[in-house]
Amino acid sequence: MRIYNFIKIYEKSFIENWDLPALTDYPTGKTLKYAELACEIARTHVFFESIGLKQGARIALCGKDSMNWVMIYMATVTYGAVIVPILAEFNPIDVTHIVNHSEAELLFVSQHVWEHMEPDTLLKVKGVFSLDNFKLLHENGESEMMRDVRLMKRRFNRRYPDGYTSHDVKYADRDNSELAEINYTSGTTGFSKGVMLTGENLAGNVSFGMHSELHFRSSRALAFLPLAHAYGCAFDMLTPLAVGSHITLLGKTPSPRILLKALGEVKPNLVICVPLILEKIYRNQILPMISKGTMRWTLAVPFLDSLIYAKIRKKLIDAFGGEFEEVIVGGAPLNHEVEEFLHKIKFPFTVGYGMTECGPLISYSPWAKFKVGSSGKVLPIMEAKILSDDPENVPGEVCVRGANVMKGYYKNPAATEAVLDAEGWLHTGDMGTLSRGNVIYLRGRSKTMILSGSGQNIYPEEIEAKLNNMPFVAESLVVERDGKLVGLVYPDYDAMDRLGLTSTDMDDSMENVRQELNKIVAPYERLAKIILMPNEFEKTPKRSIKRFLYTH
Repeated sequence: MRIYNFIKIYEKSFIENWDLPALTDYPTGKTLKYAELACEIARTHVFFESIGLKQGARIALCGKDSMNWVMIYMATVTYGAVIVPILAEFNPIDVTHIVNHSEAELLFVSQHVWEHMEPDTLLKVKGVFSLDNFKLLHENGESEMMRDVRLMKRRFNRRYPDGYTSHDVKYADRDNSELAEINYTSGTTGFSKGVMLTGENLAGNVSFGMHSELHFRSSRALAFLPLAHAYGCAFDMLTPLAVGSHITLLGKTPSPRILLKALGEVKPNLVICVPLILEKIYRNQILPMISKGTMRWTLAVPFLDSLIYAKIRKKLIDAFGGEFEEVIVGGAPLNHEVEEFLHKIKFPFTVGYGMTECGPLISYSPWAKFKVGSSGKVLPIMEAKILSDDPENVPGEVCVRGANVMKGYYKNPAATEAVLDAEGWLHTGDMGTLSRGNVIYLRGRSKTMILSGSGQNIYPEEIEAKLNNMPFVAESLVVERDGKLVGLVYPDYDAMDRLGLTSTDMDDSMENVRQELNKIVAPYERLAKIILMPNEFEKTPKRSIKRFLYTH
């Protein structure tokens, strides 16, 4: 599979798709064609030049998904500068740290984030611009950025006196080996690190997306995952823009009601989502329906069950817009029970595997070839190995090498050496097996694995997946306390209220949950007790539980 030059992908795409719609803001319906997006990028390039911005300079970008967010990202990378996307959910102190640590010279930030930041703490930033309207919010005393802002339109018109056309699209000549992005992870085990992604890493993901025709010319995409995260960025923005797709940016928190409405209106040709969305639909809509007494009896009849499953499948497909080829699930493991059910009803879904350090993709299989329980086939531009004496049957740490693997962690050689060995293998920290067909099966994180007293490897994520499907359990963690397994559970208070249950009833209900769980797990995976948590677990901006806070 050929990997194209990252920047030239977009030079070619913008020229070829000049008259097609590129971006639509869902809340307002405003649309930019590729021509208009290219023109805005060109204006920004003129401004970058006027302030003396060099190729390789860092530009930080913090805000919710929007057309302006996409434009600044694309203007930065096509200029040859390095983009530093920051999740808008990070607290202001972390945003400031990332801006300073990355040595960003410019910051484009949403107004609501900027309101809580201290300008004097930004060390190397020459100017701060509103991502909402591009107004200059702050400049250091040495720059004359306001003057450059005022002259930008005049300079642009002088550069392109006959107007900006497709013949004027010419982007930076920058080798794929050069740094293109620093993406700060929001891991569940501690402070974030700056992942250095080169043009090769990003182009590897995009070229695979193009080769696999995940998106295609004039296809429709609905972007509702954070574009500051590698998964949404690669497959809701970079790949669609590379082939001439039309991206609708949700721009709102994707609550089930808002998301299903948008899916019905946009009717995307591909749906990129995280497990939580499918798991919520299964738990709140499907499970109550198929758990009723009469329905359970009906599903036991061979002919009738296929008719009911077909109806559920159609209802689910219609809910996602009805015109998609497949739903790709990534970003976290999919609950096994949910996965088995979706497979049983022949819902067109697949599960991929990746991490920010690979920008993000490591493995993927199209839904028709997807093997249940797996995380897809290792990409042709990647290779994988398992640190185990029997990689097919005995789990070991998953190690990967290839075009998508990061350059390292920015200004953190110790952390880089801890995960990247001398032969270029990235030690992922995930435990799994690898079939002869190069298909990855994940078991859990090596850092969370618990060794039982009898020498058994226990993967708490597998127990949690079962526990989370039990009545009155909203979310859970399985930890080791005094040599025994304990379930920390944040209850589903909405479900309790609907049934009129009190907190006194909850103790008995949780004991029933524990007993039922212990019937379906291995003897060494049984819980000694369940401890109720008064509040939701603390989470990262990616909505992963900060497990390290609860394991001691």
